[in-house]
Amino acid sequence: MSSGPGRPGGGVFDALGVPPGALEHGGVEVLRGVIVNGALHVSLRRAFDDPEAWGMLIADVARHAARIYATEDNIREEQTLERIRAIFNAEMDAPTDPGTTRALS
Repeated sequence: MSSGPGRPGGGVFDALGVPPGALEHGGVEVLRGVIVNGALHVSLRRAFDDPEAWGMLIADVARHAARIYATEDNIREEQTLERIRAIFNAEMDAPTDPGTTRALS
């Protein structure tokens, strides 16, 4: 296996850029997901008084992902959303890796 971002010995973190709206108006980062050696690592801030807001956030992220696939891979946005929803529901019912969570300040 070659080294590179997310691979052993790579030593490089390939971070995304800050969204243009946040650069212009400011904001608060609430979620960061990183793949390290094939596993998801997450940093998040509670951010909302009502946990239902997380459902809206997750739905918005799914729509953005579907648009990326539609643009880059020519897969219909609706088809991608159906696939995301199917695996989301399956993972909520029976997680393949429930992971661990701990508070860091």
